[in-house]
Amino acid sequence: MLAGSIPGPVTMQNLYPRLAPHLLALIEALLLIAACTLILLQPRDASRSDQPAAFHSLERRFARLARRKRLCGLLVGLSVIAIRAGLIPILGVPQPRFNDEFSYLLAADTFAHGRLTNPTHPMWIHFESFHIIQRPTYMSMYPPAQGLVLAAGQVLGNPWIGQVLVTALMCSALYWMLQGWVPPPWALLGAALAVLRLGILSYWMNTYWCASVAALGGALVLGAWPRLRKRIRARDALLMGLGLVILANSRPYEGFVFSLPVAAAMLWWLAGKLRPPLKVSLTRVVLPLLIVLGVGALATGYYYFRVTGDPFRMAYQVNRATYATAPYFLWQTPRSEPVYHHEVMRDFYRWELGEFEKNFTVVGYLGRAAQKAGSWWQFYLGPLLTLPLLALPWVVRQRKMRLPVAICTAMVAGFAVQTWSLPHYFSPATGALYILLVQCMRHLWHSRLKARVISPALVRAIPALACAMILLRVTAAAVHVQIEPAWPRGNLARAEIMRELDRLPGKRLVLVGYGPHHNVDSEWVWNRADIDRSKIVWARDMGTSSNQELLRYFGDRTVWLLRPDDNSPLLMPYPK
Repeated sequence: MLAGSIPGPVTMQNLYPRLAPHLLALIEALLLIAACTLILLQPRDASRSDQPAAFHSLERRFARLARRKRLCGLLVGLSVIAIRAGLIPILGVPQPRFNDEFSYLLAADTFAHGRLTNPTHPMWIHFESFHIIQRPTYMSMYPPAQGLVLAAGQVLGNPWIGQVLVTALMCSALYWMLQGWVPPPWALLGAALAVLRLGILSYWMNTYWCASVAALGGALVLGAWPRLRKRIRARDALLMGLGLVILANSRPYEGFVFSLPVAAAMLWWLAGKLRPPLKVSLTRVVLPLLIVLGVGALATGYYYFRVTGDPFRMAYQVNRATYATAPYFLWQTPRSEPVYHHEVMRDFYRWELGEFEKNFTVVGYLGRAAQKAGSWWQFYLGPLLTLPLLALPWVVRQRKMRLPVAICTAMVAGFAVQTWSLPHYFSPATGALYILLVQCMRHLWHSRLKARVISPALVRAIPALACAMILLRVTAAAVHVQIEPAWPRGNLARAEIMRELDRLPGKRLVLVGYGPHHNVDSEWVWNRADIDRSKIVWARDMGTSSNQELLRYFGDRTVWLLRPDDNSPLLMPYPK
């Protein structure tokens, strides 16, 4: 979008804005090309024994460490926490910015105070915001898993702590999962790549979207599957059930699509020629799964009963029925436009409808598909992790890889009929992708390109370059060289105003009025779960006449007027 907004010929002056969204991928590609060039220039007759002894010594130590599986699982998770905590002086702590983040934080604040939802506020029209329901109760529209994670962080001192902990747990779960599919050293290598790619500088760690929780659920399912096949234990069935419950309460649709190939594989195994004895499968697989899924279904149903009044009606459905016109799936029909109380909300949902309608031309659908694929590729793979996919044509033929291939294929098919698709929508299948990546690396390592010298060198280059990209990005942030959006991330202006108002005595009411060209993804009106007890309350400026009922309700508060779309957000006392 940034590049498309800059007309005219490419000059040195406008080159950077054109490249900015893709600059990290370009740098990574250049480093990868340089490394591959050096590898290809090696003598063709070199043998494995000719390689530097340091490589072999490091690999032997790595293999010995990988055999200590529990220790490695702990180290993987702790490394995420230690590295990101150590980078706080450089990268800071993120602030929320996007509508989804504020919605998740509302759920977190609600859960942290021991409630499942909140009563509708008498002045709710003034507080309407995106991805939040106001009636029949006041709550986030999203499933509860992300809010529970952030609530744990809030209890510990800051919601972001929950994001850090669940991302560390996700990386450890990916390592545990990979142990069931590949030898220990390769499992540890795959987990290390997940730490470097997802666990430190990605938006999964540095926002409040909490995407890591869905990836955790998927990893539990895929880690339990090969263990059940090898040694039928109720423990693994319970873990699989827990993973499915997490998916149902974090990303229900994508979790359902992910689960279809897993269910098919389970049925094939339990009813096939190599099926376990019926008594064993019932007591150690089916019954534990049903118990966990049953308890999860009851808990989820009770939650929605408290939030929407109907155990089978999600808060998401209430929100979309109240505000949205564009449907979630392409085969659905748009709804008629409701009466909006706020212009910014009307603009947002009309923008959504425009995005939905783009899918009904061949050019529009293909363009959006390319956009989805590009954002997915840039987040999960980039140039560096695309390299192992050279071996994908051979890996997909392996019988053991059928399930992860089927999961990734099902996810792509599921996205093809969605109106929207962001990279974290794929998060349930993160484990399946890493299984394929690690298996591709194993295939490259054991292939016979140029006397088995080039292939191991290519594999060695991947983690080395991943580390180099982390060092490069952190160094650039430390010396304030702009190769990506500045750290810390989020709406820092809103956070600064919050700090300023919080230092003042007494309670505050902030009326927010947007300009004509407001970015609907930059929302300022968001409140905590208990609005009346909050020191700072944010509301929409509805004009002098309509504001009066709100001013009377909050008569004990100092009232401020905020214009966030000015060059510098302008905060002023509300005119009497």
